[in-house]
Amino acid sequence: MDSIFYLSLLAGVVFGGVLVNLTLGAASRWRRKYPPGPRRLPIIGNAHQVPKDQPWETFGTWSKSYGNMVYLDLMGQPAVVLNSRQLASELLDKRSAIYSDRPVLEMASLCGYSNLMVLSQYGEGWKQQRKIACREFLPTTVKKHFPFQEKVMRELVRSIVADPSSIRKEIAYRMGVVIMRMTYGYALTGKDDHFLQNAVEAVDNFKGISNPGQWLVDVIPAMKHLPRWVPGTSFFRTAERYSKDLMSACFDPFRWAQANLATGHSLLPNLVGDMLDEGTLSASDAKILPWSALSMFGGALDTNVGTVMSFLLFMIHNPDIQAKVQAELDKVVGKHRLPSITDRPDLPYLRSVITESLRVGCPPPLCVPHALSRDDEYNGYFLSKGTWILPNIWQMCHDPADYPDPFVFRPERYNNDDAEMEKLKSVVFGFGRRVCAGRDFGESGIFVIAATLLATCDILPGLDENANVVMPEIAFTNGSIREPKPFTTRFKPRSSEAASLLAEISSD
Repeated sequence: MDSIFYLSLLAGVVFGGVLVNLTLGAASRWRRKYPPGPRRLPIIGNAHQVPKDQPWETFGTWSKSYGNMVYLDLMGQPAVVLNSRQLASELLDKRSAIYSDRPVLEMASLCGYSNLMVLSQYGEGWKQQRKIACREFLPTTVKKHFPFQEKVMRELVRSIVADPSSIRKEIAYRMGVVIMRMTYGYALTGKDDHFLQNAVEAVDNFKGISNPGQWLVDVIPAMKHLPRWVPGTSFFRTAERYSKDLMSACFDPFRWAQANLATGHSLLPNLVGDMLDEGTLSASDAKILPWSALSMFGGALDTNVGTVMSFLLFMIHNPDIQAKVQAELDKVVGKHRLPSITDRPDLPYLRSVITESLRVGCPPPLCVPHALSRDDEYNGYFLSKGTWILPNIWQMCHDPADYPDPFVFRPERYNNDDAEMEKLKSVVFGFGRRVCAGRDFGESGIFVIAATLLATCDILPGLDENANVVMPEIAFTNGSIREPKPFTTRFKPRSSEAASLLAEISSD
């Protein structure tokens, strides 16, 4: 009986709220001119038209009918999809003061993920996290980490050349080595280190709760007030599990750093140690820093894994492009040493190849939604406070107006011009005040991996049990972070001298 009562009460609250919203919304639409979009149904609006799988492709298709600004009603929640780079820049860059907030995602909040910089509301807490991240990742300061980052990325290459069966896990491990060292001064004990496992688990959980509307409680927030025994509230159990994982990932390494700094066990320099030594770690910073650190790890892990795996996939399918990069490396670096981050300015074609891997692979197909903090108007269209702004990065990266033959992997389209590459990267790494703080750090790591691999090896398709070549399909996962579907590869040293260079990479 109680169950029926609560379900009836919920249905009444939801129906009443939706009815009020529809009435007010309909009246408002008579007075306001909204951007065009697909026809809406009563109550659910356009929710039924947004596919669970690869919604970015549907959003891109809609631009042909409705233009680059598409209006959606998601069960009463207004949302606007931005399908062009120019439009996203006009709103998110030039009007960043009012386009930098985030939607409240109820499931993420229940799990604690709303404390992370990527989902944090635009305010003092977010600004503190951003300040801490920029302390390490500004172009002027991130260079101090390059020597250690370069060393670890070379170790990654040596490891995957020797055993290409677990590339993704190896990338996560090596990224963890760098982030844990630079943030906490902690040296991971191996791929099964509990700090690393906690962080990877928390990042993987994030992918399952970060898309708006993915959980029913995001669409019907009143559900968070229901008793936990009511049918349909299993999300509470998931939230409890995710929250426990998240708290461990955030605070266990921070407590370790605090406890070990005084004993000298912490490997200085590192962010926490530096701030403690300087006396600049305030009580509020101490609460914010663990969240900022996990945000840095999550950003580095996902983008780098997706980009490196895309790079490998496209190199397998384009041996002629491999050869051109190798010729550039041989000319600039020679064959007697490994390439370094300092060689990056002199290797424009390799930079073009990495940029094209970002474009076609497109690790973040949809930008994490922004939210409008007050009413606005653009080109005669009214945009109400609280509207979700959804930049369709996938469409921007595959817009034939900017990139003819958008599904063809063609690094030459940038003409080795940094300005042309920057147009693409300004899309992939986000907009306005929410642009990725660790962009330079991430790009430098990917560069070392790509340069070291192609300087020393040919990247080849894997073999089956009968030694037959298995050419991988160019296909990608569905989710908030895209990467190629699992495939096999192998690496063949280009010469005995190249093999010697790999063997000499130290893991000390």
